[in-house]
Amino acid sequence: QVQLVESGGGLVQAGDSLRLSCAASGRTVSRYTMGWFRQAPGKEREFVAAFNKITGITYYEDSVKGRFTISGDNAKNMVYLQMNSLKPEDTAVYYCAADSRLVPGRLRYEYVYWGQGTQVTVSS
Repeated sequence: QVQLVESGGGLVQAGDSLRLSCAASGRTVSRYTMGWFRQAPGKEREFVAAFNKITGITYYEDSVKGRFTISGDNAKNMVYLQMNSLKPEDTAVYYCAADSRLVPGRLRYEYVYWGQGTQVTVSS
């Protein structure tokens, strides 16, 4: 089992930056695919970014390319999402997800483990 706990959310203004953190426990996630999803009010949970350090494959949702960066720290069993140039449409609850597959997926069902989420609100 893998437990995931997100942190780092908050209220910021458009153009600001935030770094979300995801602390993993239970197992070392260095070989896992790690992803970030988000869910805005009244909308479906959507893919944001994912990567796997073993395969070196990284994916980003088109609207965040060039603004968001996913990364990991194996020594700390942590995954991060650096979010720059934030926009009001980035407002959502952000979820960390993990799965043992080596090729990152973009769909919810491709991830077994989920955190509880952290709220990000971007004001205009």
